[in-house]
Amino acid sequence: MGQRVVLVGDSVTDCGRDREDDGSLGHGWVSVVGAELPDVTVINRGISGNRVRDLVARWDADVLAAGPDTVGIMIGINDTWRRYDRDDATSTEAFAADYQTLLDRTSAAGVGRVILLEPVLTPVSDPQWDWREDLDPKISAVRRLAQRHGLELVPTDAVMNATAATRPLGELAGDGVHPSEAGHRVIADAFLQAYRGRSS
Repeated sequence: MGQRVVLVGDSVTDCGRDREDDGSLGHGWVSVVGAELPDVTVINRGISGNRVRDLVARWDADVLAAGPDTVGIMIGINDTWRRYDRDDATSTEAFAADYQTLLDRTSAAGVGRVILLEPVLTPVSDPQWDWREDLDPKISAVRRLAQRHGLELVPTDAVMNATAATRPLGELAGDGVHPSEAGHRVIADAFLQAYRGRSS
């Protein structure tokens, strides 16, 4: 049986997938990964609007039940965004605790490989730069969890912002959050580099 990779997160991962069809990868970075790994079963479990607490609620049924050999997690931008558009903040401590729960459950289920992807923000306005105050500590929490548990980390926020600095404003994500086709390619390439680094 071939490798099964489940990629889970929010709208950046979801990208319009058909949730009734396990073969539907949406039109974003997950579809690029699926096309680049034809011998791997790639499954998209992103749901638009999700925060880390939502992943906790659906983890067993949506992720572990799919029988993954590898799980890739990209979550956190909505944990920040909701503070600014709905006054519904998620503290870094709560974010880290829920993320730890995901990792504990995944380890207990015997999943062999877990890859953490940083949540991404490429600001396109002065107010959006203020979001970094909330998001940066959450990215640090993801990095800390990866280090603590010896997990692979994809520095997607760092890579996207470094690339965005060489492109016209908004080219990688018109609203700073939802990637363009070019932005999705950057994320996919960063994930693939990590995945292939330990895959034959």
